[in-house]
Amino acid sequence: MAAADEVKNIFPSMAERFLPEKADGINATILFDLSGDNGGMFWLKISSGSIEHGEGEIGDPAMTLKASADDWHAVSTGQLNAMQAFMTGKLKILGDMSLAMKLQTMFAQ
Repeated sequence: MAAADEVKNIFPSMAERFLPEKADGINATILFDLSGDNGGMFWLKISSGSIEHGEGEIGDPAMTLKASADDWHAVSTGQLNAMQAFMTGKLKILGDMSLAMKLQTMFAQ
């Protein structure tokens, strides 16, 4: 099981690995609704080639990703393939599906 700090650190890590050139033209907020003991609500805001991250709810996201905290931790650390997680129902996307597809390319490994 991913510890609470490990889950919270996913989002600053994503911001550090952000590739602004891959986010050209994207102006969107993504909400991560993570369930389980160490879950919570987290968000990324991508706009004009920059990224912000935070914790808690945020209004009107373009996309909401729902998963258990453990499954999202596994995806974000490369232990679980995002497409496989989606196809098996471990990861659900609400809203802009094209944004979900682009999300995979916007971060260095």
